[in-house]
Amino acid sequence: MEKFSIWKNTLWPGDDGGFHNITQRSPKLISYLKPQTSIQSMPLTVVLHGPAGVGKTTVAKQLMLDWTQDDQAETSNSAFYLSCKDLNHKGTCTFAELISANGPDLQDAIPGILTQARKILFVVDGFDELRVPSGALIHDICGDWRKQKPVPVLLGSLLKRKMLPRSTLVITTRPGALRGLRLLVEQPLFIEIEGFLELDRKAYFLKHFEEEMQALRAFELMKENAALFHMGSAPAVCWIVCTCLKRQMERGEDPASTCRTTTSLFLRFLCSQFTAARSSCPRDCLQAPLKSVCLLAAEGIWTQTSVFDGEDLRRLGVQESALRPFLDKNILRKSKDCEACYSFIHLSVQQFLAAMFYVLETEKEDVGGHRCHIGDVQKLLSKEGRLKNPSLTQVGYFVFGLSNKERATELETTFGCLVSMEVKQQLLKCRSMPQGKKPFSTMDAKEVLCCLYESQEEELVEEAVAAVTEISIHLTSTLEMMQSSFCLKHCQNLQKISLQVGKRIFLENDTTLKSDAQVERSQHDHHSLHLWADLCSVFSSNKNLNFLDVRESFLSQSSVRILCEQITHATCHLQKVVIKNVSPADAYRDFCLAFIGKKTLTHLVLEGSVHGDEMLLLLLCEILKHPRCNLQYLKLGSCSDTPQRWADFSSALKINQSLKCLDLTASEFPDEGVKLLCSTLRHPMCFLQKLSLENCHLTEACCEELSSALIVNQRLTHLCLAKNNLGVGGVKILCEGLSYPECQLQTLVLCHCNINRHGCKYISKLLQGDSSLTDLDLGFNPIATGLCFLCEALKKPNCNLKCLGSPTQSGTVYSSSVQRSEDKIILRGKVSGNQT
Repeated sequence: MEKFSIWKNTLWPGDDGGFHNITQRSPKLISYLKPQTSIQSMPLTVVLHGPAGVGKTTVAKQLMLDWTQDDQAETSNSAFYLSCKDLNHKGTCTFAELISANGPDLQDAIPGILTQARKILFVVDGFDELRVPSGALIHDICGDWRKQKPVPVLLGSLLKRKMLPRSTLVITTRPGALRGLRLLVEQPLFIEIEGFLELDRKAYFLKHFEEEMQALRAFELMKENAALFHMGSAPAVCWIVCTCLKRQMERGEDPASTCRTTTSLFLRFLCSQFTAARSSCPRDCLQAPLKSVCLLAAEGIWTQTSVFDGEDLRRLGVQESALRPFLDKNILRKSKDCEACYSFIHLSVQQFLAAMFYVLETEKEDVGGHRCHIGDVQKLLSKEGRLKNPSLTQVGYFVFGLSNKERATELETTFGCLVSMEVKQQLLKCRSMPQGKKPFSTMDAKEVLCCLYESQEEELVEEAVAAVTEISIHLTSTLEMMQSSFCLKHCQNLQKISLQVGKRIFLENDTTLKSDAQVERSQHDHHSLHLWADLCSVFSSNKNLNFLDVRESFLSQSSVRILCEQITHATCHLQKVVIKNVSPADAYRDFCLAFIGKKTLTHLVLEGSVHGDEMLLLLLCEILKHPRCNLQYLKLGSCSDTPQRWADFSSALKINQSLKCLDLTASEFPDEGVKLLCSTLRHPMCFLQKLSLENCHLTEACCEELSSALIVNQRLTHLCLAKNNLGVGGVKILCEGLSYPECQLQTLVLCHCNINRHGCKYISKLLQGDSSLTDLDLGFNPIATGLCFLCEALKKPNCNLKCLGSPTQSGTVYSSSVQRSEDKIILRGKVSGNQT
């Protein structure tokens, strides 16, 4: 897929208040479409796609001009422009009549032109705005340009290459319609029109403002709002931002709060356009026009229409005179191709005014049957609706933004209309979905946070998140960090936060940046760390928050220190902490330092880049030996260290009296380390109840130490030795220790331990004795033929086993349960499809 930015300079405000489009020709793009270019049997179809307002139509029309003005052509080339907006209103006709509709003088020449299809370029503009019944474009395909057919049939015939198959096609569309278009066109070349790149936007601001400092200040403010900055790829949005912020700066106001949310920027722009006109146009004169234009915008969003003709206005009961105030301010504009047609300056403006439709207090008779296509707030926020119509998503954000009391006051002051606060209750209703769904269940957490932040209404946020006890956040930008921070401060009942931090939010440890980018890195991190500190403050301010799960995160040394400072705060009540796959690697040390003496901490999981960290075990020792340590569960994954460090760790376990569960999965033990750990298990002051040594490279040689420890230790009830090559010999030794009456072990996990049918004999003998085992997992061991020994043991009345995990003969794992009913033992499970 090619990418292409066409804008050199554009949308400079002219003396007449209009806009001037100046495009930069791309030789690379034009070369694709030269009629002389040698191509294979399949003629070229080019799809120009991109968001609204980035210049797709401008590029297409420039291509038409280049096509027809090709000096190297032996005969003249022809280009025809087909607007899908206009095609929606056309009836049955011939293809010749369709393409000559805007040039009646061409009718006589059309037959001759169409005989040279290789010399013809068709531009199909705005495919996403085509409104035809499902399947209409592929039904009754026709190749005769003289036959009368419905317009969808003619257009589908052109796209499917039945009509004039040797011609060249250029199709423009927004991304939402790409999927449907792919099903129609064959072997297209997709070119993404990117609009304003970052440097283009910056250049635009510098040209719009007389003072460079003001321009750079305004540009940075827009850049801090990722959503607004993304919209800025459309020149019209840059014009809106510049016009709004420049007017504020000229009045000596600080524009920072204006760019905080997209809603505040668009509201300030709209109100500022009419503030100066109040004397000449009283507020009462603006009420009806505002309601009319909002109705028009909402209807267009729901019907996915951006151009409105006289018929649309009559159907909606909108007078053309009501549109005049918005035409004068360049919020609405007349179509160049159709004098009686109107469109908004940009899709985002239409979305904003559509959102205003929901908050304006409107009498029922004012709207009547005119809003038949407009859904209610619940439909607006529904996942199904937004998938079908992506424009609804931004409208939903704007509705939340307009639920703010201060913004409502600004609207009422400017336009003299009443703003209904009922929409706030409607938004809250969407969180109470039936069938026990979670708050805002139709939206994911990221969207919910975005919506609530857009409102900047603390009362609304507090009500919306009152029932939220846990939340999962994936941060990919500083804006999302800001949104999360704002909302989390109001989640007073929040108990658990799962956090994932994406790449390039913190650049301190980013080695991919060039040395000359140090200043930019410093400025970026200064802003990011300020927002991060604000977010992390929730850990010391929310007394109910007790569980933090940070995984798959790219942090920095500074961001880790900020988080750790909040953890060490006396008002932080974290009880469970999971740190998994976090960078930088030394972050684990900082976390351990923060946990020393943390009396509220009871569960700690450290997994990821801990392999070979010489300091980690030492710091864990300090945690365990601290007199205020209340740690009950510790999981340390993939740890590897020297025998001396394991000796220190074993000593710490003897001192600590709170730890009940220790998980050392995937850790590498030297032989001396196993001996030290078993020595700890034999110590009378060892209070461990559960121990996992899964995948720790243990062998038969380690089983002697483990067996002796099981005999002495009367507190250990759960032991996991999965994924260790113990073999038959190891099982035999373990069973000897387990057979002692002093052994209190209840659960033993031996899956993936290379145990065969001979090992089952030792296990069967153990179960028939006076063993305390109630749960045994033998999954993924080659013991299918040894099941008979296990079944024999299960029939014995003194067998205490209640749950057995065992493989079927095909090697798949199944769970079996043993139930004791009076004097009968029943083994339930599948073995080759039969009950045993």
